[in-house]
Amino acid sequence: MSEAVLRCENLSRVYEDGNRVVTVLEGVNFELEPGDKVAVVGASGSGKSTLLNLLGGLDNPTSGRVLMSGRDLSRLDERSLCELRNTQLGFVYQFHHLLPEFDACENVAMPLLIGGISRSEARTRALKLLERVGLAHRSEHRPAQLSGGERQRVAIARALVASPACVLMDEPTGNLDPESAAQVLALIDELGEEQASFVVVTHDPGIAAHMHRTLELRGGGLWPRA
Repeated sequence: MSEAVLRCENLSRVYEDGNRVVTVLEGVNFELEPGDKVAVVGASGSGKSTLLNLLGGLDNPTSGRVLMSGRDLSRLDERSLCELRNTQLGFVYQFHHLLPEFDACENVAMPLLIGGISRSEARTRALKLLERVGLAHRSEHRPAQLSGGERQRVAIARALVASPACVLMDEPTGNLDPESAAQVLALIDELGEEQASFVVVTHDPGIAAHMHRTLELRGGGLWPRA
């Protein structure tokens, strides 16, 4: 049996708000197998983004732990955690977070450059991904010169360029028109089958329907959704 790509065990996150203690997540258990595609749904404020931040090592749990390929994220020093995020995890946000001063190719290549890959190799790999997402002809355009759908496809290419084990997506179609959202969904279907496991936080039933399974956050817990 293959090792889980991502696992959280009895995960809880509690915040202090003045004199109040707010429990966002409590006792969450979750496992992501290689090639698995999971949608996480829930009402606004249910803790979806908090869960995603914990899974990506961007926040620390109050209790419990997150394991990435068997490694406890809370036990890694900052350098090791940054290296793991750069090589094993891909992130796609509702707002693409592309760097405005760099063109599409440079944005996609950035994780490779940070990881020490040569500029020529990083550019070659970035161009291949841009071709896969239908944007090779826009490789030298900066984000301001791209449409919303194009920017999001660049963000997906950037998330996949290092061949991560897992891609975390936070509302990847939230700001897109229906045609652009459909393009992004097609990319998740096509590229996800080949490269990575996906955890997608979404309000979009179309995306949830394309995942292998859907989990719902409610009452601080994560539950299978029929």
